[in-house]
Amino acid sequence: MISVAEQARAARKAQRVLETASPELRRQALEAVAEVLAEREAELMAANAEDLAAAAHLPGPMVARLRLDARKLQAMREAVLTIAAMPDILGEELADWTRPNGIQIRRVRVPLGVVGIIYEARPNVTVDAAALCLRSGNAVLLKGGKEAARSNQALGAAIADGLRRAGLPGALVQVLPATRESTHELMNAVGLVDVLIPRGGAGLIQTVLRESRVPVIETGAGVCHIYVHAAADLAMASAVTVNAKCSAPAVCNAAETLLVDRAVAAQFLAQAGPALAAKGVALRACPEAAALLPGAELATEEDWSTEYNDLILSVKVVGGLEEALAHIAQYGTRHSEAIITKDEEAASRFLSSVDAAAVYHNASTRFTDGGEFGFGAEIGISTQKLHARGPMGLAELTSYKYVIRGNGQVR
Repeated sequence: MISVAEQARAARKAQRVLETASPELRRQALEAVAEVLAEREAELMAANAEDLAAAAHLPGPMVARLRLDARKLQAMREAVLTIAAMPDILGEELADWTRPNGIQIRRVRVPLGVVGIIYEARPNVTVDAAALCLRSGNAVLLKGGKEAARSNQALGAAIADGLRRAGLPGALVQVLPATRESTHELMNAVGLVDVLIPRGGAGLIQTVLRESRVPVIETGAGVCHIYVHAAADLAMASAVTVNAKCSAPAVCNAAETLLVDRAVAAQFLAQAGPALAAKGVALRACPEAAALLPGAELATEEDWSTEYNDLILSVKVVGGLEEALAHIAQYGTRHSEAIITKDEEAASRFLSSVDAAAVYHNASTRFTDGGEFGFGAEIGISTQKLHARGPMGLAELTSYKYVIRGNGQVR
C-alpha cells in the first residue's frame, strides 16, 4: 500500500502543475469534475449504501450526515459549479508600493500548497474541500472517517478522473486510507503537507491540535447561543430559536444554548417551549427556566459547555445583557452567537463585545456557512484568529508572497 508520504509527494508535484495552470483551465477542470459526478451518480449511491448498511448502529445524526441521496449529490455538483464560476484570486495584487530607494514591492496572493483535511462521516466535505482547494491552486489530501470510507473513495476517484479529463493530474485530489495509521502519518508529514484542517466534533479537533506536527487551522466546535433580550420581538425570537436549533441540529452552527432575559422569560418560554417541543427538542433548563417549561430536565454544569449535535437545547434565564455576555464568554466556543432585540444600543454592545467568528443581530446562527456567505462552500469554520476566521472559502486557502523589483539597488 502506498504511504501517506508518497501520496503527499505526488500531491506536491501535481500542485506545481496546478499553480501555473491558467484560471480557465482550473475552471474547466471543476466543470469536468461536476460532469463525472453526474455520470457516476448510481455508482456513488451504491458505495454510500454500503457505508449506510455498515453504519446502522451509529447515532441518528451521524447517519444523517453520512447519507447521500439524489438531492445531496445535486447540491454537491452545484457547489462545484458555483466555485468554478467564482472570480480567480491567484496572483491577485493585495498591495503595492515603492520605497525611497526605488525598489518596487508588491504583495500577491498564492496558494497554501498541499492541504490536509481530517473529517468525520460527511461525504459532502470530500467534494467541497476538493473544489475549493483546486480553485485556489492547492492540492488536497482527504482523510475521512471509516464510516464513509466507500463513499469517499468513490467520490475521490470521480474527482480525479474529472481532473484527468481536463488535462490536470489526478494526484491533486487524493483520498487517504480510512485508518488511524494514515491519520498519524498525515499529522506528522512535516515538509510535505503545508497545513492541516480538522473538521468534525470537539474530540477530533482537540486530538489533531494536540498531536499534529503540521500547522493546524482550528475549526468548528460550536456551542452557539441565542440570547433573547428584554426588548426582543418575541415572535421573531421564537422563530429564530426554532430555526437555529431544529433546521439541522447535527451541524456546528446550530444553537446549543438559549439565554432569556428574566423580564420576558415567562412570556417568551410560553411561546418557544411548545414550538420546540413540537419539533422533538429535549430541554435542559436552569431551575428558573425549568419552572416555566413543563417536562424540562434540570441542566447540569456540563450542559452549558456541551455541543449536543442533536435535538437537545439548554435554557437559562439571565438578569440582563451583562450576565448573558459573561455566560457566553465562559461557555462559548468562539463560533457563532446571536442576540434578538429591538434595542440598537444593546445589539451594538453585544456585537462589539462577544468574541466569536460570527455575531448576529436578529438572525439565526445557521447562516455561518460558506454558501450562505457567498463563498460557494467552505472548507471549515475557523474559530481561531490567526490566518483565517469564520467560514473558510477561497481567499482563506491562500497566503501571499512579496514580489520585489529593482534596478541594481544594494544594501
